[in-house]
Amino acid sequence: MHVKVIPNVDAIRFGDKYSGELRLTDHHLIFIHPVTPPNSATPPPNAPKYRESYIAYPIIAHCIFRPCPSVSGRPSSIRIRARDFSLINFLFPNEIAAREAFDYIRTRTCRLGSIEKLYAFSYQPLKTEKPFNGWNLYDPRAEFRRQGISTKSVDRGWRISLINEDYIFSPTYPGLLVVPSKISDNVIKYAGPYRSRARIPVLTYLHSLNNCSITRSSQPLVGFRGNRSIQDEKLVSACFSASATVEFNGLEVPTLDTADPSPSSSQFDLRGSSSSEGETTDIERLENEFIAGSEASHDSQAGKRVYGAQQSNLIVDARPTINALAMQVVGKGSENMEYYPFAKKAYLNIDNIHVMRESLNTVIEAIKDGDISKLPPNRELLIKSNWLKHIRGVLDGSALIARQVGINHSHVLIHCSDGWDRTSQLSALSQLMLDPFYRTIDGFIILVEKDWLSFGHMFQQRSGPLGHEKWFVVERDAMAGSAMQPGESDGRAGEAFENAIAGARRFFHRSRNQDVSGDTDGDGPGSPPDENSQAKRSSETSPATETTRPNEISPVFHQFLDATWQILRQHPTRFEFNERFLRRLLYHLHAGQYGTFLYNCEKQRTDTHAHERTRSVWDYFLSRKHEFLNPDYDATVDDRQSGRERLLFPKLTDVRWWAQCFGRSDSEMNEYLDQAAAHEQRIGSYALTPTESPSKSGSRSPQPPPSPKLPGLPTSRSVLGTTETVHGAPTPGRKNSATLKHSSSADTPGAFAMNLAKLRDGVTGLDLGRGLFGGSDKGDPAKNHSPSRIQGEQEMADMPTHQTRQSFNHEREVESTPKSSLDNGTASFETG
Repeated sequence: MHVKVIPNVDAIRFGDKYSGELRLTDHHLIFIHPVTPPNSATPPPNAPKYRESYIAYPIIAHCIFRPCPSVSGRPSSIRIRARDFSLINFLFPNEIAAREAFDYIRTRTCRLGSIEKLYAFSYQPLKTEKPFNGWNLYDPRAEFRRQGISTKSVDRGWRISLINEDYIFSPTYPGLLVVPSKISDNVIKYAGPYRSRARIPVLTYLHSLNNCSITRSSQPLVGFRGNRSIQDEKLVSACFSASATVEFNGLEVPTLDTADPSPSSSQFDLRGSSSSEGETTDIERLENEFIAGSEASHDSQAGKRVYGAQQSNLIVDARPTINALAMQVVGKGSENMEYYPFAKKAYLNIDNIHVMRESLNTVIEAIKDGDISKLPPNRELLIKSNWLKHIRGVLDGSALIARQVGINHSHVLIHCSDGWDRTSQLSALSQLMLDPFYRTIDGFIILVEKDWLSFGHMFQQRSGPLGHEKWFVVERDAMAGSAMQPGESDGRAGEAFENAIAGARRFFHRSRNQDVSGDTDGDGPGSPPDENSQAKRSSETSPATETTRPNEISPVFHQFLDATWQILRQHPTRFEFNERFLRRLLYHLHAGQYGTFLYNCEKQRTDTHAHERTRSVWDYFLSRKHEFLNPDYDATVDDRQSGRERLLFPKLTDVRWWAQCFGRSDSEMNEYLDQAAAHEQRIGSYALTPTESPSKSGSRSPQPPPSPKLPGLPTSRSVLGTTETVHGAPTPGRKNSATLKHSSSADTPGAFAMNLAKLRDGVTGLDLGRGLFGGSDKGDPAKNHSPSRIQGEQEMADMPTHQTRQSFNHEREVESTPKSSLDNGTASFETG
């Protein structure tokens, strides 16, 4: 192994300077410096004299080279930002050494040309890892057998299909699919072309107590003509009725005459009580009413509940409504609920990968001076990023799904565009809330293997392990020799301008210049056509598909880990693993040391023989399991005892910054949230104080204090957007129209045409299809929902503490329209 050694290098991090030696290897940058005890204290015996800090090349997200001539008296520098949010600035004794180091790092980061040149393909595990084989941890047959599905057990309405065992039917799907027992492979074959990339509705989770299911898929290919598929309708119907003959898995439901069960009980509470925490009771109640809508009139089994045939079965479209409708421009879209009368559809308003990428970039702007400055992050940029709002939205949508399955005893089908980004987030998080098994280390590993790796999340596209040339910047000569100051743009102003221009070109010309990968989770009308040949090409391992495309990188899996941390922090005794487990998993997502996260789907890992040629990331965690155990973990599950319930739900008003992940202290990241909460508490205490009233009584009753309102977290709003159903108004005498506005119904003549007209107006207002609809080039300002305007909104402007039900329902209008590093365990400059 070739090693380039550069002596007399200074490293600056958090404003502190360390002097040492920089070593550049084939796969890592290593900085070695002497350990100096603080305040000249006596070091403990056997304390290391030197510290080695590793930075894996694939984890480098941005690198700036500032050459300074020796006559300037200033050192040349290389400033690095890693994808685990480590920040470090290297100062070199001369310009030549700095330039050689920069070229060396750039060559081994973004000029490899092939995934197979990454460290994972040459990594030799330590002795402690060799007994483990993480590739064999997940066995789909064993996992679904745990859920109760097996050829040797009682038929619970599901069967294992091998229609995709050669990955020809759907290249991005797992080889083993679980489908309804009553649906034959022939029906599946004909249903496939109706779903994007043939990602048909298949089972991912079956609740062991009530036999209700979570299925997942991609968007249907509806298009402007309102295409339909009888086979797809039969498949979805079968998914929602697979448990109709199995009531509660044979369990008798007892009558609860004594003490009520705990709030999060899901086993036997049939009275509709949700697992609400105090802060979210109103939101969950309104969501339940919002979804329930018009279902009562369709309950043909009055007086008897038939599980799997209830009317609260739900199709969840994770996208904003307008995005889903806009996809009809390219022949895709969302279900026409006229053909799915057995369910209701809910849009969750979770933004696409581009919005999430820009959100994280804004967070990075807020913390990017952490190498040269001890100043706290830029608070205004943290708020402007909307990061916490996005995390809250994903948690809210997942909790909605978990409540439908665990409390309302209903089935849920989840999809977004291609069903591998937001769908994976919602599916995995809802299962984490429903099933205690997934809160263990082994269970969490299986959850990631099943819902992320096996179901085809695009890890290669979203992480970009081969880097990109634009991430390496040489400062212009005008900047050479100037001092780096906190808040300086560090050369990214030009890059931001280039990104804006490139984004505009993509927006207006993507139909002419399509990416080979065929990524469509941007919800844009410029998405490529869905053809089987193209899907196959996108799944093949070739230099074209291995190339990093910056516009396809997005922190989708990072958001999942962040949301998991939120639940872990709020329920610290319910998880076997600790916070460091999640943080190290995020590190290895990008480090390129293991083969687990290098490919997009099961087929790619099979074709490249990743199981034989690389080690699994789970070897790292299992060989050091004691480091990731939560000392407060309580494995007892008892739905009648508070704090030990089977179901867990997030407190949406208590979403905070995962400070350790961003390399900052909790006070630095969350102090403004604590201050805002304390301020609201004081206001609440004043409201409780009796004051003089101008009324005749001379006093007034004390008012209840408002809930604490945190910046960036609208406490009374739900992620739920609009819902669609084929049904009309519910039981007679219940005036839902007073609270939930129905725009149209499937019973209304020309309902689908009305939807089409709305889509035409919306697209015209967005200037997406000039001439396509015969509309004017100038959109109605009232209809011009600018994405940049929505994305640029600050979270501070969106914080109503209390809303009346009328305003809440007005805001969420119902639309009843038919439609390792080498040290093997120590991250570079890792904190904690």
